[in-house]
Amino acid sequence: MKTLSKRILAASIISLGILTECAMAAPSGTVAFLMPDQASTRYEQHDFPGFKAEMSKLCPDCKVLYQNANADVATQQQQFNSVIAQGAKVIVLDPVDSTAAASLVRMAQSQGVKVIAYDRPVPTAPADYYVSFDNEGIGRAIAQSLVQHLKASGVATSKGGVLEVNGSPTDAAAGLIKKGIHSGLEGSGYKTLAEYDTSDWAPPKAQQWVSGQITRFGSQIVGVVAANDGTAGGTVAAFKAAGVNPVPPVTGNDATIAGLQLIIAGDEYNTILKPSETVAAAAAKVAVGFLNGQTPKGETTLFNTPTQLFKPAVITAQNLKADVVDKGFASAKTLCTDRYADGCKKLGIGQ
Repeated sequence: MKTLSKRILAASIISLGILTECAMAAPSGTVAFLMPDQASTRYEQHDFPGFKAEMSKLCPDCKVLYQNANADVATQQQQFNSVIAQGAKVIVLDPVDSTAAASLVRMAQSQGVKVIAYDRPVPTAPADYYVSFDNEGIGRAIAQSLVQHLKASGVATSKGGVLEVNGSPTDAAAGLIKKGIHSGLEGSGYKTLAEYDTSDWAPPKAQQWVSGQITRFGSQIVGVVAANDGTAGGTVAAFKAAGVNPVPPVTGNDATIAGLQLIIAGDEYNTILKPSETVAAAAAKVAVGFLNGQTPKGETTLFNTPTQLFKPAVITAQNLKADVVDKGFASAKTLCTDRYADGCKKLGIGQ
């Protein structure tokens, strides 16, 4: 009987160890994913689906709450309070206003809730983790790519200069992109004719500003560094409305379907391929780590926050097929619709 009891006890200890290990591997809890706006289609089409898919794999018993603030600071604050009230233990936050988000971070942390800054940092209040693409690197890459193109095309630095269409002034990530653009243009010989911070990243606001600059500078504009595909689209629309043909080379960022189609049409020069699902999946892994009571280590530190940064890839017409279509980031069926069919044929897409 004593031997049997020892065996039962040993088996119980082993079973308890297995259960504990399983609990650590697959925790449960509520995680919130709070995104900033709907001006960019990426959040609904890429970021949240990528986050939800990874959470389903890593933590099938977890509850995931998703909200989009539609570029309204007060709305995001209400959503933040709401998910805490619903029991969120980890909040992945892409802030509408990086400065205003500091109070949200501090409030959550005072209640034992972990905050993962996502895409946009919170400079004045260290979050528990920050995961993003290298935003400064993105700005530098698109600007340098444009400069190289202008010089390869024989555009003299004395001919004119470039416009700079930045992102939202309340977005710290936009500030990093802006800093990168400045460094990418520095020493190029091309002067910056004018620059603009686009409130809420809104394409119509970018279009309106660029329209005014076309009237002001005319043919002196040899290129435009736009901080994302939305502002690039607004920029292209402004030149089209002004009857400018061809449109000067315009940069972009995010590799949205609309942005890729503008490249196919020859109206946008470059964009940045940064599959948001990759960053979203990384945020999910960090979130599950926090639920497990772990403290994930960053590859570096930004704004006093452990940070993981992903490197961007520049996409132009030359590598769009190989790096976007052939690798499955966007299909020929999706891209090569209607007026983009001829451009696709020229680039060998869908053949």
